[in-house]
Amino acid sequence: QVQLVESGGRRVQAGDSLILSCAASGRTHISFATGWFRQVPGKEREFVAGISGGGSVTQYRDSVKGRFTISRDGAKNTVSLQMSDLKPEDTAIYYCATGTAAQAMRIMKSYPYWGQGTQVTVSS
Repeated sequence: QVQLVESGGRRVQAGDSLILSCAASGRTHISFATGWFRQVPGKEREFVAGISGGGSVTQYRDSVKGRFTISRDGAKNTVSLQMSDLKPEDTAIYYCATGTAAQAMRIMKSYPYWGQGTQVTVSS
Protein backbone atom coordinates (compact mmCIF):
# COMPACT_ATOMS: atom_id res chain seq x y z
CA GLN A 1 0.00 0.00 0.00
CA VAL A 2 0.91 3.67 -0.32
CA GLN A 3 0.54 6.33 2.35
CA LEU A 4 0.29 10.02 1.50
CA VAL A 5 0.58 12.95 3.88
CA GLU A 6 -0.16 16.52 2.82
CA SER A 7 1.25 19.52 4.61
CA GLY A 8 1.51 23.27 4.21
CA GLY A 9 -2.11 24.35 4.25
CA ARG A 10 -2.92 27.49 6.23
CA ARG A 11 -4.82 30.74 6.18
CA VAL A 12 -3.40 33.43 3.89
CA GLN A 13 -4.50 36.69 2.32
CA ALA A 14 -5.49 37.16 -1.31
CA GLY A 15 -2.42 37.59 -3.46
CA ASP A 16 -0.19 35.56 -1.15
CA SER A 17 1.78 32.46 -2.08
CA LEU A 18 1.79 29.04 -0.48
CA ILE A 19 3.45 25.68 -1.07
CA LEU A 20 1.71 22.41 -0.36
CA SER A 21 3.68 19.18 -0.07
CA CYS A 22 2.64 15.57 -0.47
CA ALA A 23 4.99 12.99 1.02
CA ALA A 24 4.62 9.40 -0.13
CA SER A 25 5.72 6.22 1.59
CA GLY A 26 5.13 2.53 1.17
CA ARG A 27 5.00 0.63 -2.08
CA THR A 28 5.26 3.51 -4.52
CA HIS A 29 6.13 2.98 -8.15
CA ILE A 30 8.06 5.17 -10.56
CA SER A 31 5.20 5.02 -13.04
CA PHE A 32 2.60 6.45 -10.62
CA ALA A 33 1.16 9.79 -11.59
CA THR A 34 0.25 12.11 -8.73
CA GLY A 35 -2.50 14.68 -8.63
CA TRP A 36 -3.86 17.45 -6.46
CA PHE A 37 -7.60 17.81 -6.01
CA ARG A 38 -9.64 20.23 -3.95
CA GLN A 39 -13.09 20.31 -2.46
CA VAL A 40 -15.36 22.83 -0.79
CA PRO A 41 -18.58 22.02 1.08
CA GLY A 42 -21.49 21.30 -1.21
CA LYS A 43 -19.39 20.98 -4.34
CA GLU A 44 -17.77 18.13 -6.22
CA ARG A 45 -14.13 17.42 -5.69
CA GLU A 46 -12.22 18.91 -8.61
CA PHE A 47 -8.91 18.33 -10.29
CA VAL A 48 -6.28 21.00 -9.69
CA ALA A 49 -2.98 19.73 -11.08
CA GLY A 50 -1.24 16.49 -11.94
CA ILE A 51 2.23 15.24 -12.75
CA SER A 52 3.43 12.05 -14.40
CA GLY A 53 5.64 9.56 -12.61
CA GLY A 54 8.77 10.86 -14.27
CA GLY A 55 7.74 14.49 -13.88
CA SER A 56 7.86 15.32 -17.58
CA VAL A 57 4.11 15.79 -18.07
CA THR A 58 1.96 18.19 -16.07
CA GLN A 59 -1.68 19.23 -16.32
CA TYR A 60 -3.69 22.01 -14.68
CA ARG A 61 -7.26 23.11 -14.52
CA ASP A 62 -7.77 26.37 -16.41
CA SER A 63 -8.45 28.52 -13.36
CA VAL A 64 -5.00 27.88 -11.87
CA LYS A 65 -2.85 27.96 -15.00
CA GLY A 66 -0.09 30.52 -14.64
CA ARG A 67 -0.54 30.65 -10.86
CA PHE A 68 0.08 27.09 -9.66
CA THR A 69 3.03 24.84 -10.42
CA ILE A 70 3.25 21.15 -9.61
CA SER A 71 6.65 19.52 -9.26
CA ARG A 72 8.20 16.26 -8.14
CA ASP A 73 11.27 15.55 -6.05
CA GLY A 74 12.10 11.95 -6.77
CA ALA A 75 14.85 11.72 -4.17
CA LYS A 76 12.47 12.79 -1.41
CA ASN A 77 9.46 11.01 -2.90
CA THR A 78 7.39 14.15 -2.59
CA VAL A 79 5.17 16.19 -4.87
CA SER A 80 4.68 19.89 -4.27
CA LEU A 81 2.10 22.40 -5.39
CA GLN A 82 3.41 25.95 -5.57
CA MET A 83 0.49 28.36 -5.37
CA SER A 84 0.82 32.06 -6.15
CA ASP A 85 -1.57 34.99 -6.42
CA LEU A 86 -4.06 33.09 -4.31
CA LYS A 87 -7.70 34.06 -4.56
CA PRO A 88 -10.63 33.52 -2.20
CA GLU A 89 -12.06 31.00 -4.65
CA ASP A 90 -8.98 28.84 -4.08
CA THR A 91 -10.21 28.17 -0.55
CA ALA A 92 -10.74 24.43 -0.16
CA ILE A 93 -9.42 21.26 1.34
CA TYR A 94 -6.59 20.12 -0.89
CA TYR A 95 -5.93 16.42 -1.34
CA CYS A 96 -3.08 14.63 -3.05
CA ALA A 97 -3.55 11.27 -4.69
CA THR A 98 -1.35 8.79 -6.49
CA GLY A 99 -1.35 5.37 -8.08
CA THR A 100 -2.88 6.15 -11.46
CA ALA A 101 -1.45 6.28 -14.96
CA ALA A 102 -0.44 9.60 -16.45
CA GLN A 103 -3.17 9.30 -19.06
CA ALA A 104 -5.80 9.27 -16.32
CA MET A 105 -4.39 11.91 -14.00
CA ARG A 106 -7.43 14.18 -14.31
CA ILE A 107 -9.82 11.40 -13.32
CA MET A 108 -10.52 11.35 -9.60
CA LYS A 109 -11.88 7.80 -9.58
CA SER A 110 -8.69 6.45 -11.12
CA TYR A 111 -6.59 7.10 -8.01
CA PRO A 112 -6.40 4.30 -5.43
CA TYR A 113 -4.34 6.19 -2.83
CA TRP A 114 -5.30 9.45 -1.14
CA GLY A 115 -4.00 11.69 1.59
CA GLN A 116 -6.08 13.11 4.41
CA GLY A 117 -6.24 16.63 3.01
CA THR A 118 -4.94 20.00 4.12
CA GLN A 119 -7.01 23.15 4.50
CA VAL A 120 -6.18 26.26 2.48
CA THR A 121 -8.11 29.40 3.36
CA VAL A 122 -7.67 32.60 1.37
CA SER A 123 -9.14 35.75 2.86
CA SER A 124 -9.93 38.88 0.87
